[in-house]
Amino acid sequence: MKKIVILVSALLLPVGSMAASYTIDPTHTYPNFTIDHLGFSTLHGRFGKTTGKLNLDQAKGTGSVDIVIDVASIDTGFKKRDDHLRSPDFFNAVEFPEITFKSTKVTFQGKGATVVGDLTIMGVTKSVSLAVASVNCGVHPFNKKQVCGFDATAQLKRSDFGIKYGLPAVGDVVNLAIEVEATKD
Repeated sequence: MKKIVILVSALLLPVGSMAASYTIDPTHTYPNFTIDHLGFSTLHGRFGKTTGKLNLDQAKGTGSVDIVIDVASIDTGFKKRDDHLRSPDFFNAVEFPEITFKSTKVTFQGKGATVVGDLTIMGVTKSVSLAVASVNCGVHPFNKKQVCGFDATAQLKRSDFGIKYGLPAVGDVVNLAIEVEATKD
């Protein structure tokens, strides 16, 4: 009976609970944001090119996240606005082509986690806390590779990073969401 309990317990452990390194899948990673637009509506946008690495050891409750976002890949669905967002008025994509996030602390709570790290936008680095509802690891049903994924959210002020164009008419508070999938190395 004891052997059956141990075997069932081992089968129920989350796949990927051992320490492992993962490479972010840029086709299934989706950094996106919403921001108030003149008090009338909510503007939605996303970044189309993201790279990075994850290191996870859920058994020990440790990990790290390193994400690089290509600023020029911003997409709000309107080319003229996207070009303006790439300009020095907003992200200044020529001088600051990347947004980076490097974790400094990962704390697992049940299936979820809090990821604290340094977010750098336009050369300004601030500590940001990302809330992760759940970290999900397992075997991808199509390619049979080990994959981990999570959805992270945070709220930040763009003015903290020097992006002040249009304030206060265009909102200061940015709701950030990053959906991540990464494949085991």
